[in-house]
Amino acid sequence: MNADVKLLEQGRRTLRTLPHSVLLGPTGARLWADCLDVKPGFSGTLDFIHKVNIPLLFSISCDSVDSFEPASFKWYPSYLNMRFSNGSIEFSENKFIAWNDCAVSCMHWKNKSKHKVKLKLELPDYMSPYNDKGTFEGAIHSQEHNYDIKVVVSAEEVWKSREIILKPGEKCKFKIAAALSVYGADSTAALQDKANSYASDSSENYETLSRQVEEYDEWFNQAPVFHSSDPIINKTWAYRWFILRHNLACPGIGNLKHIFFYEGRSHKMGKEPFNPTGWEFSKMIPLSSPLQIMDVRWHARGKEISSGMLKNLIAGQDKDGLYHCMFVDNSLASYANFIGWACYQLFLVTRDKTILEYVLPSLKKQVKGWGKVFGNSEDHLLTDTVHQLTGKEYQPSYWYFSGYPDDCMDKTGYTPLKRVDRAIYYYLNALGVGLLCKQAEDGDAQKFLDIADKISKDVLSLMWDEKTNFFYDLHYETNEKAMVKNVVGIYPYWAGITDPAHKKGLATFFSPEFDTQCPFPSVSTDCPVYQYEGSWKGNFFKGRNGCMWNGPTWPYTNSIALDAIAQQSKRSAHAFDDKFKTIFRKFSMLHYQGSDLSKPYLVEHYNSKTGELLSDEVEYNHSYYIDLVIKHVAGLEVEDNRITLDPINMGLDYFDLDNIKIGDKKVRVTYKKRDVEVQLKDLADGYNLYIDNKLELHNDLLTKMVYELSFTD
Repeated sequence: MNADVKLLEQGRRTLRTLPHSVLLGPTGARLWADCLDVKPGFSGTLDFIHKVNIPLLFSISCDSVDSFEPASFKWYPSYLNMRFSNGSIEFSENKFIAWNDCAVSCMHWKNKSKHKVKLKLELPDYMSPYNDKGTFEGAIHSQEHNYDIKVVVSAEEVWKSREIILKPGEKCKFKIAAALSVYGADSTAALQDKANSYASDSSENYETLSRQVEEYDEWFNQAPVFHSSDPIINKTWAYRWFILRHNLACPGIGNLKHIFFYEGRSHKMGKEPFNPTGWEFSKMIPLSSPLQIMDVRWHARGKEISSGMLKNLIAGQDKDGLYHCMFVDNSLASYANFIGWACYQLFLVTRDKTILEYVLPSLKKQVKGWGKVFGNSEDHLLTDTVHQLTGKEYQPSYWYFSGYPDDCMDKTGYTPLKRVDRAIYYYLNALGVGLLCKQAEDGDAQKFLDIADKISKDVLSLMWDEKTNFFYDLHYETNEKAMVKNVVGIYPYWAGITDPAHKKGLATFFSPEFDTQCPFPSVSTDCPVYQYEGSWKGNFFKGRNGCMWNGPTWPYTNSIALDAIAQQSKRSAHAFDDKFKTIFRKFSMLHYQGSDLSKPYLVEHYNSKTGELLSDEVEYNHSYYIDLVIKHVAGLEVEDNRITLDPINMGLDYFDLDNIKIGDKKVRVTYKKRDVEVQLKDLADGYNLYIDNKLELHNDLLTKMVYELSFTD
């Protein structure tokens, strides 16, 4: 298996905020379990396309069991195993949700007692018999969105009375499945057939489970390989591929007709049945889309999935060229993003010019639209009047000019800003569009490259402060600097627009201002309203888990900051390799609850002083990591006409990056110190680049090497 999914097997997984719950790994195209009760079957909080809070699909009760706690669990990415035993009954179950939106349970029961035991099929009130063979049907209305859900539960014929009696010593095994669809899209008979393919087929329980594991693991089989001497990187690599698969969705209706990634599965939303409340991540969010593309572009399905994301975004693009957050039935805010740049990075890997035919006009429209909606006549910087729309709400620079009032909720109390992050996204999008135009032999290439050049010059001349060596947001009218060191001050280094005169600016990020116990805080610790735990001057007006960018640490910006440090290290004779190595390791450890490698648990944001989880949106999908490993740990960077190998020295004894496709070429990069013994097959000494299984570059040491590229049409 390429991405070693076996590294992720563990015991019971549960939410920090709901410790009595159980988490499930596999998700369907539309159906998933937010969290499950400790019961046989599917009881808890289940969702379909968006947050619905379905409390029950089906469950089995037993008259000899008051509670299934303490049950034992084994969690696998592809299914969940549950076992329970008391003086009367012995029970085991394997359950999963398949990609085709079937919730499947394979159960074994044994009556250990000297009296009869009754098992009962529990169904929700909205279900009624469809026939006399153990099939039931019902419908659910999504109160928040414009669709209804059809549910068919299929069990073996023995369940037609919804009860089974087990005599003393008797055993039974059976399968039950619920098939869900958008109401009207599939008939009851069609859903029954789908459910019956699990519940009433002649295969044994273990065969049904094996089929699910094989289908699910195909995602990992198609992912690149990375093995190394560092178990933290190895496991985090596998976990990040799981995060992508866990958040993969394809609603197929309304605004979301194509496959894409959710930003999260909305675990922190309220769980009241059929009444979800709070901010929902299970929707199309353009802010996170480019970060997801940066990682998934390396997967065998990267082109397919990225294309689906782009088609959804393009379908929802407004007249000004802005991309919007979207549910299937409505459109929401437009967030800043670097989708144009991510598309260029996608092209460098796939070399698929057919994407350019539909994406380039849309990307051009976004760059022009940003200039129209957010621009001004004085410079090429952009103004944000709504502090949430660069995805970094409550950054203190918005309140710098008003003296950091106690009530930051007062909309009259903050000042619109020309933001560093928006400016860099604008630059990268213009640059990405210009470079894509060159690939398409489009005459607009130079126009967009000129826009990018003008933006970069204004960032360097207006946002840089020589006295403090930092990039700052600006007052939207006067261009006065808001002297707040936000984490986005590292973005110009990430964009590659800085020169040696700005080198000292990186030192701030290695000082106590940003190098906290859990770097990088979203604002310098010297800021008057820095709060590592996410309040505003001690007021937790958004709650303990509220999104605040005045001190907590966010994986989102850690990805970008680490990318920037690696790039600048390579530009400076690898001067910052040790800094990258140390902070990358800390970032990797953020993926584990309590720094325990047996508990993968990436969330939205963290206490920057202690590393405590401030969110409970587990498997949060708004950062990139795989791309950092490929580009900077293995050192593989793809350019227009060449591959550059230039790794950060992580102190590894060996690594093997394989199953990479760049255009029509199969690529492998390996490294092994001389005299180091490893279990990996056919790992040669030194640093090596293989193209289509042929050794093309070699050096005894980790050092920069270049390979010229050419592709067949």
